[in-house]
Amino acid sequence: MRKRIGKIVWGGSARWSHHFEYAVLGVILVSMVAMSVATIPGISLNTLRVLQFLEVIVVVIFTIEYGIRIWTAEKPLRYIFSFLGIVDLIAIVPFWLATGVNLQGARAFRFIQMIRMLKVLRYMKALNRLEHALRLVREELIIFGVLAVILIFITAVGIYHFENGAQPEAFPSIPQSIWFSVVSLTGVGYGDVTPVTLGGKIFTSFILIIGLGIVAVPTALIVSGLTRVRLLHTLSDNQENDADLQPPARRK
Repeated sequence: MRKRIGKIVWGGSARWSHHFEYAVLGVILVSMVAMSVATIPGISLNTLRVLQFLEVIVVVIFTIEYGIRIWTAEKPLRYIFSFLGIVDLIAIVPFWLATGVNLQGARAFRFIQMIRMLKVLRYMKALNRLEHALRLVREELIIFGVLAVILIFITAVGIYHFENGAQPEAFPSIPQSIWFSVVSLTGVGYGDVTPVTLGGKIFTSFILIIGLGIVAVPTALIVSGLTRVRLLHTLSDNQENDADLQPPARRK
């Protein structure tokens, strides 16, 4: 019984695993809709009671699922301390804490409820390719991340020296100038802090041009990694298909 249930829960049953996945995804959708509707101003008391009842059902289902996964896991501790295991735990713990402590009206409780969306990651097979792609380009991403941090600091130092005299309240120190560096290099440019001196404007123009590469390079690296992973999967599938099409060896 344990092995049969484990195959369904962990995706080992070709027939029933998909039904189980769709059921869990449906429960997650119901939970998110209920959480969203509960924030509508002027909602009736009866509707709130229905939403609270749905919340109880959702948490009970997730609690049963969490217990079954621990029971059927080959290595229970490995599952408990894994990323998805922690997500499964966080999806239910706040509710049971709320039964003894009044957390239902707290915004923090709703924020923790939102973490349930991360349970969807378990059923998105394409994320495995993204994980493999990130592994392929992780060294390049680390190097570029370090370079981005250096550029942000250099930008903060430069804009501080150009603008501190003209705008001491906007650029009072190098650490507070980092905000301007981040929004400029990422191309966001909120406009809450802008240079007014000629030197500051020229310096910012160069920073904005460099910022295009800050956004484009990581994207290109990840896309390149995904392309390589996709190619590897395609070659692997083709080899398996060729092996299936080959006639069986004749007996002598």
